[in-house]
Amino acid sequence: MARTAEVTTRWLKHLQFEGSGTGRPAILVDGDSAAATSPAEMLLLAAATCTASDVVIILQKQRVKLEILEIAVRGTRRDEEPRRYTAIAFHFRVRGEGADETKVRRAVDLSLEKYCSVVASLAPDIAISYDVAIA
Repeated sequence: MARTAEVTTRWLKHLQFEGSGTGRPAILVDGDSAAATSPAEMLLLAAATCTASDVVIILQKQRVKLEILEIAVRGTRRDEEPRRYTAIAFHFRVRGEGADETKVRRAVDLSLEKYCSVVASLAPDIAISYDVAIA
């Protein structure tokens, strides 16, 4: 049976909306990026958080004692409408006992190529890239 997800959003004012998953705290989303994160930025945030979750689980299985995981994401968008992303670059910063570039790259590769449902849901022509810094 297919899994489903549901969210709701409610217009507040201007291009500001309050949204949430069923039974979860609401978050503010701002189409103008003035008062909150924009929908396009939310997509990057969702991709970052999705891959971060995978990387944490995979590194734990590799017996890495994670201390820091930070991911900066840069999305490149078209100038013309629809201003969709054409490229997304992730920068992973990791620190933890047992963390090395081989383990971290393996975890990131598995996430971006196999496990992260958000990245897998993006258009296939979006260039996905990443780099890693071990702190």
